[in-house]
Amino acid sequence: MRELAGSLMSSELLKYAFQYGGFLLEAAVIMHVVRSGNFRRLAGPMVYVACILGVGTSRAYVIHHFGLKSSEYGYFYWTSDAALVLAAFAVVCVLFYRASAHEEKIWSFVRVTLVAVFLGVLAFSINSLLSHKDQLFTGFIVEFSQNVYFACLVLITLLYILMQQLGNTDDELGFLVCGMGIQFAGPAASLALFHLTSGEQMVRSLIGFIIPVCTLAMLVIWLYALTRQPQTAVDASLARGLVAWPEPAGDLKLRLR
Repeated sequence: MRELAGSLMSSELLKYAFQYGGFLLEAAVIMHVVRSGNFRRLAGPMVYVACILGVGTSRAYVIHHFGLKSSEYGYFYWTSDAALVLAAFAVVCVLFYRASAHEEKIWSFVRVTLVAVFLGVLAFSINSLLSHKDQLFTGFIVEFSQNVYFACLVLITLLYILMQQLGNTDDELGFLVCGMGIQFAGPAASLALFHLTSGEQMVRSLIGFIIPVCTLAMLVIWLYALTRQPQTAVDASLARGLVAWPEPAGDLKLRLR
């Protein structure tokens, strides 16, 4: 009995550590961007971080006042989850634009594709909901959130491939994409585990840690990307072997001999 109580206490302490650690990292990322004056360039990712921070603190407030198992928290959780999903998809669109805006034809194709993907996910979610008419509100949001998360994971992978094909040298963008990939991997893996195991209690407990850990990893990567010393264009090219060192002049060659 004592061992069970101890494990439960350790689990709760870990959850609080992840929660408040996330709050601190989110605030640190936002404050750094505001102080550095790069908010306009990083508006999309920063709005997403602000949404995560706002939703996290609001959920803690609702739990404190209504309880974890209350209907108020249930409705607020799924509504806020839908808001986060929409914000995440918007960030993916912003990152695609940053990667391909200089190629007008590619960006035109990408823009149409992103709209088609969103409408397709929406239509698929509505169609799936028709078989669960008893849960119109929560059923639709859960289905919609799952589908958007999986779509975002696929899109962010395609974005990374596109960046490699275009020879993109924007290291900051690379880190932002990497962080988003980890962020989407958490919900995708959690939902897959949940369905494969029929929602076993042990898996539910594990899911409670997977998503916060992935969010923390994303924030750490983003904070590193924003605070690291940027390479100059020449340094970046030399690091990739794209620029050769200049040959010495003729008289200098003779002296070297």
